[in-house]
Amino acid sequence: MKENALSILTPMQYHVTQKNGTEPPFENEFNDNHEEGIYVDIVSGEPLFTSIDKFDSGCGWPSFSKPIEKGNIVEKKDTSFGMRRIEVRSVEADSHLGHVFNDGPKELGGLRYCINSASLRFIPKEELEDAGYGQYLNLFDK
Repeated sequence: MKENALSILTPMQYHVTQKNGTEPPFENEFNDNHEEGIYVDIVSGEPLFTSIDKFDSGCGWPSFSKPIEKGNIVEKKDTSFGMRRIEVRSVEADSHLGHVFNDGPKELGGLRYCINSASLRFIPKEELEDAGYGQYLNLFDK
């Protein structure tokens, strides 16, 4: 299944998810997305983040205060490029997603999951049921 999913990725999606790449800041699909819904792994479809936990950090990439389910991501030490960071990967597909930093809003828990749009597919709230993610609809009840 993963091979089929990989074969339809754009060059940028492949570069980011499979080669630990980074897309350009501010020039990506979801940085300015303000619709309600969830973000899933572009390769596997596993649920990763919600629009409820998305905030504008000004960094140029989508930022989230927490994952939708902690068990769907793995955090790894990343010392590439002479930096000390925590990489975020999806569990099922092992896609590189981005990094997590401890400079997020304190009122949201203090974390900033800085995620590449190229690693994500967005499912709007009104399409969750049809797309097989109906169990997440209750998150949007106010």
